Amino acid sequence: MQIYIDDQRIEAQPGDRLFDLVQRLGLDSDSLATRPLAADIAGEVFTLNYVPVRKSDTEESPSTPRMRRAIRKGEGKIKLIRYNEPRGRAVYERTLLFVFFLAMRSLFPNLTARVNHAVGAGLDIDIHGSEPFFEEDVERLRAECRRIVEADYPLERKRLGIAEAIDFFESDGQSDKVKLLLWREFTYFDVYQHGDYVDYFYGEMCPSTGFASVFDLQYRDGGLFLLRPMQKNPDCAARYVYAPHLAATFEESEHWGELMHCTTVSDLNAMVESGRVRELIRVNEALHERRFAEIATKILHRGAKAVLLAGPSSSGKTTSANRLATQLRVLGKTPILLSLDDYYIDRKYVHPDENGEIDYEHINMIDVPQFNRDLEALLLGETVEVPTFEFTTGSRVYKGRFVTLKDDSILVIEGLHALNPALLTPSIDRKRVFKLYVSALTTINLDNHNRIPSTDVRLLRRMVRDYLTRGSSIERTLGMWESVQRGEQRWIFPYQESADAILNSALVYELCVLKKHIYPLLREMTPDSPCYDEVLRIIKFLHYIRDAAVEDEIPPTSLLREFVGGNAFYRKEPEE
Repeated sequence: MQIYIDDQRIEAQPGDRLFDLVQRLGLDSDSLATRPLAADIAGEVFTLNYVPVRKSDTEESPSTPRMRRAIRKGEGKIKLIRYNEPRGRAVYERTLLFVFFLAMRSLFPNLTARVNHAVGAGLDIDIHGSEPFFEEDVERLRAECRRIVEADYPLERKRLGIAEAIDFFESDGQSDKVKLLLWREFTYFDVYQHGDYVDYFYGEMCPSTGFASVFDLQYRDGGLFLLRPMQKNPDCAARYVYAPHLAATFEESEHWGELMHCTTVSDLNAMVESGRVRELIRVNEALHERRFAEIATKILHRGAKAVLLAGPSSSGKTTSANRLATQLRVLGKTPILLSLDDYYIDRKYVHPDENGEIDYEHINMIDVPQFNRDLEALLLGETVEVPTFEFTTGSRVYKGRFVTLKDDSILVIEGLHALNPALLTPSIDRKRVFKLYVSALTTINLDNHNRIPSTDVRLLRRMVRDYLTRGSSIERTLGMWESVQRGEQRWIFPYQESADAILNSALVYELCVLKKHIYPLLREMTPDSPCYDEVLRIIKFLHYIRDAAVEDEIPPTSLLREFVGGNAFYRKEPEE
């Protein structure tokens, strides 16, 4: 069979793996920055262990009808996936986790490790069991991971019947996987195996353990951080960066999950099936309300006159600003809501860069000097006419809205760049400004080894909101998402730890509600869509989640209402 790999033609012989062909073409590399990790065939991701041409129809080989269909559809054209794109980083992370858990099994068979969440480039992992895990154990674990990488064990997929898979994981002591598999709708389950160690990570992996060569481990009390490669320099492991505010927020959220007896998808599914999800919603919303009240009290104790509220896309900034304002009113204050969006410069003054592109998320899109002047004047007690940005005309206008801070007034200003230090001139007293970071920091897992990235939950939120309230297609939202993430990496995440408080807007129950809205739309997508691979990836983990028709239980002030509709803060007030 004649195929094209990165536009280079080669003849695939029966039994050749994609990786064999890559090596034959001289496209493999010792550098992670350029080394192929997987393959894009007609928009879908496949492992390099796949065999395009089987030796015979009866031969068992790492090739599937799905792959053969993709090669036919793509007319034999294959694009290699590397670490410089999100799909490549996801493939690498799964492979690195396999190496890590294999090393844990080898050295500490009586301990259980659980991936909690990502903090920067580090994966936070809890370790617990019948024996303690000490700081000196990290060096042994690092050495064992290195040995496994250097051994370059092949990572081959094996298909088990669902009953066989459940029996195996039950006998192997992986009860978390057993609970999850009980909700699987299919009769089979694909696993990866080395020796007697069998595991699965939800997506494709590298051909062998030797690919996971860049990593590091950093001990923390009760566990460690598994440090992934640097995004800009993949040949070096990222350094551990202590983020106490973010860590404390995750710890609080994990405590909430334990309090609500809902830390995994199987826990959530059981609550949906039994109807106890309604109680879960009430408790989760009450915990959120208490957190807003605590932050409002902190603001008063600080004596702040302005709150700057920032967060990534679909974190619920607008609802958070309004709920915080409600709590400030409870404490006798008069909040004044402003948006940084109203300080956008007129679009007629925006010019493309040298590549002909416009970065609408750049801080230069904000009239920072004007915002500085207005904020400084307001804090000095002066009256300021604040602008309104009209997105239909792309211009900033003044409509006679005059603002004066009285003794009981507090500004609540939300926007993408609200935590950027460039917004505050040296003359502004920092003690009079309270910085709040809002993000959906998901802590619910599929199982101990497979986390649900916070980014995925925010993406689900945005797809639902864009479709229901903005008329945007799934393709449009997915097509913009990588650009949105680049903006977050540049303009939001570097400043999150500087916040005076972090509010986790994630709701433990939201996946079962979001699935109800988004799953039917995703299932309608066809293989000719340019984002079909991403759709398949999302569908794959949504398969495990039971949807719930419980929107009558969700209060109108809930953060989730910003995305599924019915948000009380978006209702127009009746005209007098």
